[in-house]
Amino acid sequence: MKINKENIAPGEEKTIHLEVAKLPTRTAIDIPVTVARSETPGPTLLVMGGLHGDEINGIEIIRRVLDNDLHIPKQGTVIAIPIINIFGFIHFSREVPDGKDVNRSFPGAKNGSLASKVAYTLMKEIVPHIDYCVDFHTGGDQRTNYPQIRTVLDDSENAQLAEHFHAPVTINSKLIEKSFRWAASAKGAKMLVYEGGESLRFDEFAIQEGINGLLRLMKALGMRDDAPAPVQPTTIIQSSKWLRASASGLWIPKINSGDAVIDGQKLGYIASPYGDFREPIHAKKGGVVFGLNNTPIVNRGDALVHLGFPG
Repeated sequence: MKINKENIAPGEEKTIHLEVAKLPTRTAIDIPVTVARSETPGPTLLVMGGLHGDEINGIEIIRRVLDNDLHIPKQGTVIAIPIINIFGFIHFSREVPDGKDVNRSFPGAKNGSLASKVAYTLMKEIVPHIDYCVDFHTGGDQRTNYPQIRTVLDDSENAQLAEHFHAPVTINSKLIEKSFRWAASAKGAKMLVYEGGESLRFDEFAIQEGINGLLRLMKALGMRDDAPAPVQPTTIIQSSKWLRASASGLWIPKINSGDAVIDGQKLGYIASPYGDFREPIHAKKGGVVFGLNNTPIVNRGDALVHLGFPG
């Protein structure tokens, strides 16, 4: 295997630095890539985080995997990249400095924008080697995502991989054009996207579920002998809907991320800061809360609760 002109032999572990750009100070920005190969042939699994620089739960998942040598495969190869968007990470930002989203810039261009160049480097140096990938993400700013796998369940192999991972929630999610999942899938890689917690805040439950799911997947691929057993069934979601604020004010939720709700259930209410107004928010249809807005101050139309519905 050769990445960035460096050879990684069977039985070898090596960290390679992909240079993607320079800061205005001319300081090089590198993406560290850890490659661990078994002497026994097998599949190649990419685990990556920080495609959005502020989504730190995925970064922490891969850090702990590396720190505990959980990435060393019994067979095949594991490629681990904790942080793709180094620029966003050091600026506490989802995007790169020019405001572009790396995960909407694939397959990228060698001489394109900064986001496009990061995407191009991944597609050129990493994607040609991989068979499978878990792309670890986190919910948005002050929006928490209950631990979940997103994949195209109509693809039987993707569905099987999601079953092996066994997150608390599995979502049938179409490919989004210009995303990494879209571009890597077009090259034949089987893709899972993991979401858990909210940006710029560690969520221990989401981190541990991500690690446990990855270990279960590696066991299913023959890369390790043991993995934690799931502690709960996975809920399959085929469709979803954001419930939005019908008024401006203070958002007082009465449910938690991961809760199952029934038709007509009161999920919380919007209140005036002055105590002279209150408007309840109800679920018109029962489902599972897999996304929740944690912002206390909301405007009319803001997304509050992401409900998922089984097929």
